[in-house]
Amino acid sequence: MTDASAPAARRPGEQVLAALGLGAPALDPADASVHTFPGGGRWRTEIPSCEGPEALAVVLKEASRLDVPIHRISQGSGVWMLTDDEITEMVEATAERDIELCLFTGPRGTWDIGGSVRSDSRGAGLRARGHDAVAGCVEDAVRATELGVKCLLVADEGVLWTLHRARSAGIIPADTTLKVSALIGPVNPASYAVYERLGADSVNVPSDLTLDHLTEIRRVSGAPMDMYIEAPDDLGGYIRMYEVAELIRRGAPLYLKFGLSKAPGIYPWGRHLRDVTLDTARERVRRGRLALDLLARHGADGDMAPLGSRLPRALHRFPVEASAPLHDENDKD
Repeated sequence: MTDASAPAARRPGEQVLAALGLGAPALDPADASVHTFPGGGRWRTEIPSCEGPEALAVVLKEASRLDVPIHRISQGSGVWMLTDDEITEMVEATAERDIELCLFTGPRGTWDIGGSVRSDSRGAGLRARGHDAVAGCVEDAVRATELGVKCLLVADEGVLWTLHRARSAGIIPADTTLKVSALIGPVNPASYAVYERLGADSVNVPSDLTLDHLTEIRRVSGAPMDMYIEAPDDLGGYIRMYEVAELIRRGAPLYLKFGLSKAPGIYPWGRHLRDVTLDTARERVRRGRLALDLLARHGADGDMAPLGSRLPRALHRFPVEASAPLHDENDKD
């Protein structure tokens, strides 16, 4: 919760603009999110696109050098692009620092043979095409959790619901968290609430949502939200560092994701992309330091969730027991 004795945060340029008669309207308390992470705190941090053990080592070293606190590190190429030894090395390195490691599950439409994702409409996007793609995502999830991964990144509603059911049935550990990718992120309160009920423990919304959109979402759901403070170019390239304090005020509980614009795409990662992967990993941490420095200068750097915290509060779910097979072989109608 917010410390009532702490001085109020200031808005960028507030004193100067007020002195010139250009002050902004007062903030409306009704816009603020009433939600927090369990154990206290309104924001956590995430370094995305950490594609293997070597990139992870670079991120951890740079985070130590720049004093950037990290709650979660995520990867985008997928579980299937890493060997067991690589996954184990990443699990051990993050566990030593009490950081959550999140790996992407399985095949996705943009790498499939279907043509719709390459059409002007970008139909179907990253979703899992057909039974085999869902099966690949499930295979990745089981393999990753058996190796100690505790957070899975998904880009398909059916995969999300399937993994939530698997979690409820004990097929994957009950404390596994499921994170929805920015590439299918919801853009309205109704869809955000559906993702929560399908099993999402954090939902990555597109970085072009307005502040009012965040307030609208928070009026129907307290599920943790992920948002790129700086988005990759293929997600718009938005840079919203000066809005971080207000993004937290409106969107808490919020993961601040430190992405990178003007950087080459690196999915699916391989050693042929080693140099750019390590360089961009290092720069993402620096971008995080810049955003945190802005928060500190504005007196808005309080209320960070404790390091090592990873679970959400109790969330609303569709009843798993009400789920029936999608096809009944005895149904002839």
